[in-house]
Amino acid sequence: MLKIENLHAEIDGTEILKGLTLTVNAGEVHAIMGPNGAGKSTLGYVLGGRPGYEVTAGSVTFGEVDLLDLAPHERAAAGLFLGFQYPVEIPGVSNVQFLRESLNAQRANRDEKPLSGGEFLKLARAEAAKLDMDAEMLKRPVNVGFSGGEKKRNEMVQMGIIQPRLAILDETDSGLDIDALRIVGDGINRIMREPTKAVILITHYQRLLDYVEPDFVHVLADGRITRTGGKELAHELEAQGYGAVAA
Repeated sequence: MLKIENLHAEIDGTEILKGLTLTVNAGEVHAIMGPNGAGKSTLGYVLGGRPGYEVTAGSVTFGEVDLLDLAPHERAAAGLFLGFQYPVEIPGVSNVQFLRESLNAQRANRDEKPLSGGEFLKLARAEAAKLDMDAEMLKRPVNVGFSGGEKKRNEMVQMGIIQPRLAILDETDSGLDIDALRIVGDGINRIMREPTKAVILITHYQRLLDYVEPDFVHVLADGRITRTGGKELAHELEAQGYGAVAA
């Protein structure tokens, strides 16, 4: 589904990714762990097409298309979803409006009819209920006044509505208490654990992996993947730290 080969990327002239190679097949969950400044968030931003991140070498293939040739909205239409470490607030735009426009743009890309207001509200309320999110929050401006945990649940609602092929989740566990972590983990499994989908979990800690079991754990250090293993590698990192394990 996703093939990254020898990816180099920089921001403001500083190289962050230095030859990263990774293959993600449909049906797989990949966890990427590493110290601060290793390039984890940069990888997510480059795949999502965030402005300011310049790819200087390498290639990224998503399905049959060159991902790097697509604009950010085209990447989303192709089925890529990027969950942010710090979800942004969008004053003046309600969750319902934002999510309905997002979903109908996806449906238009697939030559499907847009959902009516009533059809969409039924879908949105059902997804919110599955994540223990008050349906009234759907009426509020996107993430405005939300706690950290509420913002992450809101992203899971977005993901459940949009149903992407590939989800790249950047520190989704950040700011979550134990109950919220379980709910978000269950949401990831429910939405994305399918043979036609895949997940890249970017995280510092193995605690999310207690709820979303990865097929592979990768250590990203100094802009490249230095080790790959199973879930036991995450426990090794937790016990010994990145300095002892990353090389």
